[in-house]
Amino acid sequence: MSTIAAISTPDSPGGIAVIRISGEDAISTAERVFRPFGEKKVADMAGYTCAYGIAHDNGERIDDCILTVFRDPNSYTGEDTAEISCHGGIYVTRKILRTILKNGAEPAQPGEFTKRAYLNGKLDLTQAEAVMEIISAKGERELKMAENLREGAAFRHAKKCSDMLMRILGDLAAWADYPEEDIPSVEPERLICDLTDVKNILSSLVENYDCGRILREGISTAIVGRPNVGKSTLFNCLSGCERSIVTDIAGTTRDVIEETVTLGDIVLRLSDTAGIHTTNDVIEEIGIGIAEKTAQSAELVIAVFDGSCTLTKDDFILIDKIKKLKCVAVINKSDEENLIDDRIIKDNFIHTVYLSAKENKGIDKLKLTIENIFSINETTINTVSAANERQKRCIDSALECVNNSISALRSGEMLDAVNVLIDEAEQHLLELTGERVTNAVVDNVFSRFCVGK
Repeated sequence: MSTIAAISTPDSPGGIAVIRISGEDAISTAERVFRPFGEKKVADMAGYTCAYGIAHDNGERIDDCILTVFRDPNSYTGEDTAEISCHGGIYVTRKILRTILKNGAEPAQPGEFTKRAYLNGKLDLTQAEAVMEIISAKGERELKMAENLREGAAFRHAKKCSDMLMRILGDLAAWADYPEEDIPSVEPERLICDLTDVKNILSSLVENYDCGRILREGISTAIVGRPNVGKSTLFNCLSGCERSIVTDIAGTTRDVIEETVTLGDIVLRLSDTAGIHTTNDVIEEIGIGIAEKTAQSAELVIAVFDGSCTLTKDDFILIDKIKKLKCVAVINKSDEENLIDDRIIKDNFIHTVYLSAKENKGIDKLKLTIENIFSINETTINTVSAANERQKRCIDSALECVNNSISALRSGEMLDAVNVLIDEAEQHLLELTGERVTNAVVDNVFSRFCVGK
């Protein structure tokens, strides 16, 4: 494969920047653009060693740098790799990269370094995908799940199922191909027992997927309520900035305002909606319609009620529309005298939280409540699940084949038909791990990576 290079740190000013070079000619390419101070030569550098010197373009000094060398196969990519660490200015970093490209390297494509790690056997496909999960992690729990995947947890579970299916296929093949030999017959009941074990493992991977997806992608959350109950104040409180305009005038928020926020270790994709109430204003009606649709499609609804006054007709209309949704009822303005009949709220909603968005009090209770609703705890963090839709699709397909094979055995189908279903399940698991996957699938996986990774 060709020698590639790219900037592996963010394309913005910083203390340092790193340009990575990988491939058969990585060391010689680095030697043409980097000159160590002293007598040391780049070509003689051992793996896992560094040298201080300058990056230059035909002798013209560009910057003081440090060169780190990794020798094949003990590098991230499994190839000879060199990394130049320079001052983190955008211009100087790009100039060094241009000089490297001028001296024989080719620009790396998105995810190409990790793709080479996969192709060189340093990572399986599930571990490679976990790299981007680590990079995009927004909280401690999300990071822990990504690290579990990076350590091969999903691969080990899929591999265990694959090995079990392969053993079953081997038994079926031996029994069918050598009938004259003294080979024990394959008993349907034993096959059903073995396939049920596979089914249970695959089912757990699917069942844990939603929890993992929520931690990775966040929970789509709609903040709803009648006008002036403190929706926008709560939205701003959670966002940490003045994203929504807050006034005493009803109908100030007419459109949906969105923001992604981190609440503890939970990511919420918040939507501040127009106040839901009866109105003759055409523009307000449009905003209210959008607010209702947003609430219906959200994974979580935060319904805000004003604790400093009694429930109104608009409050009761809202309760009737959302009480069957996954919802947290927030009784706001707890810093004022409580006049609301909170028994009505508790009769209609499982989860109720008292807070003062204005005083930023009670947010921790809201966080814990949301964690409980979605069953997010240390146990779920350490469970293994599919990391993305590609993996889930492979697991779903394998699970369907396993279920169909169990049903076929119970209905007395010929073992040849069962063999076909089990073999198909095996193929889906091999696609999951990358042991048998098309180039198009591999290209699609790594196309979502950043260039320097």
